Amino acid sequence: MSSDDTQPEGPNESSGPNFEELQRMLQNMLSGQQDAELDPSLLAKAAGISGDPAVLGALFSTLRGAMANPSDKIDWSVARRTALDAAAGDGNIDAAPADRAFPVASLWLDEATELGPIPDAPRTVNRIEWVQRSIDTWISLAEPVAESVSQALMNTVNSQMPEEMAAALQQATPMLRSVGGALFAVQLGSIVGQLSGEVVSAGDIGIPLFSGPSYEGGALLPSGIAKFADGLDQDLEAVTMYLAVRELAHARLFRHTKWLRSHLLNAITDYARGIHIDTERIEEVSREIDPSRPDQLQEILASGALFPPKTPSQEAAHERLETLLALIEGWVDTVTEDATRRLPGAGGIAEMVRRRRATGGPGERAFAALAGLELRPRRLREAAAMWRAVVDRGGQAARDNLWSHPDIMPTAEELDAPDLLLSRIGLLGDEPAPADPFDDELKKLLSDALPGAEDASGGDSSGSRDAAPDADPDGQAGPPQA
Repeated sequence: MSSDDTQPEGPNESSGPNFEELQRMLQNMLSGQQDAELDPSLLAKAAGISGDPAVLGALFSTLRGAMANPSDKIDWSVARRTALDAAAGDGNIDAAPADRAFPVASLWLDEATELGPIPDAPRTVNRIEWVQRSIDTWISLAEPVAESVSQALMNTVNSQMPEEMAAALQQATPMLRSVGGALFAVQLGSIVGQLSGEVVSAGDIGIPLFSGPSYEGGALLPSGIAKFADGLDQDLEAVTMYLAVRELAHARLFRHTKWLRSHLLNAITDYARGIHIDTERIEEVSREIDPSRPDQLQEILASGALFPPKTPSQEAAHERLETLLALIEGWVDTVTEDATRRLPGAGGIAEMVRRRRATGGPGERAFAALAGLELRPRRLREAAAMWRAVVDRGGQAARDNLWSHPDIMPTAEELDAPDLLLSRIGLLGDEPAPADPFDDELKKLLSDALPGAEDASGGDSSGSRDAAPDADPDGQAGPPQA
């Protein structure tokens, strides 16, 4: 693309809408200045995209196309092109460690969960493939938000125009909607392209972005794993193995729980449909912005200051989404911990995964940028503790059977108080929970580490598995042998 192609055309009444005037209009809206030249970096920051000259050139070209051919529908091919451009340049990344990890990870998972292997084979993908397979899901999640953002752009410009220009602006309404949609599509593509360089797997953000035959078995991104492992005091093979177990556990859960994906995506779209932009706040922000600090606008946008308080329906959708994501991630954490007990350094890798998530992983940042949606990592720890309590009381089958139908899934209240869940599914009993020392002894009994008969009378006990007394079919210790 030549430099001339990236520059706005001059005024020409016969050539349709004037791109230069649109630039000034956007500048007025974003900075509060009336006769300022457009700062491309400011527009890029407002759209949440890179300030790279090539990206800005593509943005201007997109806006020019939106003006020349206005439409009520967003051209999502812009998001695809932007994401693919941002994901280019993966380099030669060795996929062999991931390919070696998959069969071992599957065997370990067979011991840790009742949810068995699935027909689709796991695979390795590069950044381009990740974008190609996930972009349709991102677009379906972004559409409700894009409509709100496009409408907000139009309303804000309307509020800033003099009355004598109202009639002319009314004629330009389709163009403004088209431009607003184009800006959002570029932003979405930029976010997805950036994510492709951070994620380590298809299920890294908590929702199954891939769908369709042959793509439900899980996928790893060797480039993302290499980046995640860089600087860790862990072997790359071990990190890859741990992440392979997590990814296959995630894939098994969604494959065997048919209703889960639709429930999760519906909760996100229900939340997004209620989003609207606070245009009064936009006007306040435009007066507060310091023209000498172009980064100030991006800080305001990133803070979510333009999103008004959640509506009651949004609060309900947010709670459903937060609870469901916590249950999913907590289950995956628990199953992965059990499956990787024999993996050296698994505890350290798990801690790095938790730290990455607590500081805002790729998924959290994407949802915050697109919809002002924040997901609290705190709930994940509570969910993992709840799943562990179910396993300790009822075993793997009791835990995994809770995914069989949405009506029997743990609730938000049961996340906060696991005893409520244990009581509901008959694992708590009528007595109060045993004290900690007794609970430790009970775990020994359940693992067949029974004390010897001499121990009952104060004698010595080896506690070994071979010396355990006979047990009746109900698991109770039999009488001491003479």
